[in-house]
Amino acid sequence: MTDEQPIVFIVEDDEAVRDSLVAMVSAAGVTVESFASAEEFLAAFDRDQLGCLVSDVRMEGLTGTQLQKRLLDEGVSLPVILISGYADVPTAVDAMKIGAISFLEKPCTRQELWATISKAIATHREQRKQDAAVAEIREWFTQLTQSEREVMARLVAGQANKVIAAELEMGLRTVELRRATILKKMNADSLAELVRQSILLDQFKQEHQGISSLPPDAGAGR
Repeated sequence: MTDEQPIVFIVEDDEAVRDSLVAMVSAAGVTVESFASAEEFLAAFDRDQLGCLVSDVRMEGLTGTQLQKRLLDEGVSLPVILISGYADVPTAVDAMKIGAISFLEKPCTRQELWATISKAIATHREQRKQDAAVAEIREWFTQLTQSEREVMARLVAGQANKVIAAELEMGLRTVELRRATILKKMNADSLAELVRQSILLDQFKQEHQGISSLPPDAGAGR
């Protein structure tokens, strides 16, 4: 993934502006794919591709902000940069609230555009690394038995082994063995690391309701 080359997707219905944006990005040596509409872009782009989206706000069909929301609804992490020839503060605020990297006014300079694109690509690269790490943690978590998950929930909540033993009505030695097994299965070398993993799992669960493999009590007590 680290060697993957980013692509900047440009969605702009004005051909002259689209060509200008393509030229500015291409001058930086980055691959560019351009589209005349949001619908054309949605039909063609690879949702797993590293990069960012630069989209006009006011277009026929889906607008730039509607396109941004569509990607968000589909769980696509591609960073979005919106551009507009109008000073539309409410639209800019709304776009930023739902995750747009930036809102630029036309005409923007090459330096301004490239600085924003560089930030967006770096953000996407980091997000993809975190997504991969969470996917690995979730895979480890699925290997835990229900009993081990119950113990893990209490461990990351800060409960002592003897308290866990009393609550789950099991021997102290059993809890200690379960704890060792949990750490091994989760590839965690400490309780602190297990807590960090649990936090990431909780964040994933909140962002993907109904998708997470976490049981309801996996983050209990925090």
